[in-house]
Amino acid sequence: MDNLIRSIKFPITFDVSKLQNDLDKIIGGNWIDHYNTFVYSGKWTSIALMSKTGKSDVINAHLEMNEELVPTEILNICSYFQEILDGFLFEKTAVRLLKLDIGAVVNPHKDFCLGYEDGYFRLHIPIITNSEVEFILDDKRIIMNEGECWYIDANFTHSVANRGKQDRIHLVIDGVRNDWSDAMFYKEAARERFIKQERVIAEPQTEQIIAELLRMNTPAAQNILKDLGYFSKK
Repeated sequence: MDNLIRSIKFPITFDVSKLQNDLDKIIGGNWIDHYNTFVYSGKWTSIALMSKTGKSDVINAHLEMNEELVPTEILNICSYFQEILDGFLFEKTAVRLLKLDIGAVVNPHKDFCLGYEDGYFRLHIPIITNSEVEFILDDKRIIMNEGECWYIDANFTHSVANRGKQDRIHLVIDGVRNDWSDAMFYKEAARERFIKQERVIAEPQTEQIIAELLRMNTPAAQNILKDLGYFSKK
């Protein structure tokens, strides 16, 4: 078994009642179907708290080069969400609420450029969850409780099934690594435990993954495209 980091439960918690109070303000809003339709069944939806247009229905998780996020109309009425975001002192590339409805399943898959070693990372803060949610990361079940803060290395195979009797809703924050985040991460795990892995992509998903990497258009995504031989095939 290697010593690489798959996840971190940070020693910080957030006020569940305040999280759910902000959620109550917007739960009846316009939740948009997740765009990766090939990877899930049931209902998996999102609302953006920050986006490049300032609109909550722009849920794409990646920015073009030199773009910046701005608060959406949703974030403007959610003071506790804003307080949490203000406390994370790194550049955000996506800030969304993700809702996995009762009975919905996200099939095993890998994301790309979301390991801390890539210079980008994803944090999960559960707002509503239940004991029957099965989140599997690299063949290990991860239990994320309401109000906790988790790093998930989405470069590893992961899946989630909501087998409970209530929807699962997380605040999900994608960010760019900097000195502040280094201090946060390396307090929990040694630097040498974050190492880039060889990427193997299943053939049936290659076209969708290439399209996603092109949409991301980050330096890390460009490097993966080069590794896949995309530019040499053009």
